[in-house]
Amino acid sequence: MAYEIKRFPHDGTIDADGHILEPPDLWETYLEEEYKPRALRIGVDDEGYEYLEIDQQPSKRSRRGSLGLLGAMGDEDMRPRPDRRYADNMPFGSADPEERVALLDQENLAATLLYPTLGLLWEVELTDPSLSLAYCRAYNRWIADFCRDSNGRLVPIAQLTLLDVEGSVAELERAVKDGCKGAWVNPFNHKRIIHGDAAHDRLFAKCVELDVPLAIHPTFTPHAAADGIFDWPREGRAWGEAIWLRSIVQQALISFFSLGTLERFPTLKLGVLEAGSGWIGALLDRLDAYTESLNINRPAATEIFRRQCFISGDPDETAAPHVIDHVGADCFMWATDYPHPDHPHTWVDDLCRYADALEEPTRSKVLGGNVKRIYNLAI
Repeated sequence: MAYEIKRFPHDGTIDADGHILEPPDLWETYLEEEYKPRALRIGVDDEGYEYLEIDQQPSKRSRRGSLGLLGAMGDEDMRPRPDRRYADNMPFGSADPEERVALLDQENLAATLLYPTLGLLWEVELTDPSLSLAYCRAYNRWIADFCRDSNGRLVPIAQLTLLDVEGSVAELERAVKDGCKGAWVNPFNHKRIIHGDAAHDRLFAKCVELDVPLAIHPTFTPHAAADGIFDWPREGRAWGEAIWLRSIVQQALISFFSLGTLERFPTLKLGVLEAGSGWIGALLDRLDAYTESLNINRPAATEIFRRQCFISGDPDETAAPHVIDHVGADCFMWATDYPHPDHPHTWVDDLCRYADALEEPTRSKVLGGNVKRIYNLAI
């Protein structure tokens, strides 16, 4: 089943979380010389299966032969095979900037914010702060170059690591000067310091100074997060972890309220991505209830969220359109997740149903206005 390209009927629509498939030699090309021997790269084993190599070691989390499935949208056969190679299975617009702009034209999208694919896989296995930051720098240089000639329609977002806060502060400043419009971090931390902790304040201060948003985006996460509570059966593990990602993101978000981070930085723009959005109303209600019942002397979480936060969900969500105006129409976005295979069909039909459930001006804000305002896009 091939991915079907359809045209969305609403002008000015912006994809808040699209992806690209990085070239296999990105890190070998863009890393500083001292790190190139330890580059993230794709290898081939004795049986012909591709595997991801992280710091000169085969990945333990990425199944061998699975990299060729990362762009397998609409493919009913999702089994790893030696003849299914990553570089040979890249959908239209997933790896070439001119193609991606052409895809935007065909689908009637004004712009897309771009996030990585291979870049979502490595940090779960890498605990070296200096190499982690080097991997981020290499990707950020490349994505800025990838987007540079798109007239602002391909929007680069910088990848940062909480393993090296000071280094990430410096990298954020460099990346923004190079064209990046925001930054993201993964939903866990090998140091076990939760996101809203004051140990990360220098990064939050730099985001405020540069007037760029910071988002939490799911990646591969440590198995221990689930293993600490349940022993997941092997046959249900992948499915269970796909849902578990949402709770990890929720914990990171809650820390910004419980630790007073958003009060310390009242102009910080904080986002949560690719974990759904319909749940946010219930979570904020619960936080507000505890604030009131425990007589905590601080603003309501809903009030703070409306002031500073944003959330991106999927077009096929059915509950989300009904909580948007209650939570705050200025806070919601949507995303294609293109070209990842967990969304195998066109997003257009789903987003049409989503948009039809919204009244103006909420519809215009959610489809594109909020992304444009929060990320300061001149399109």
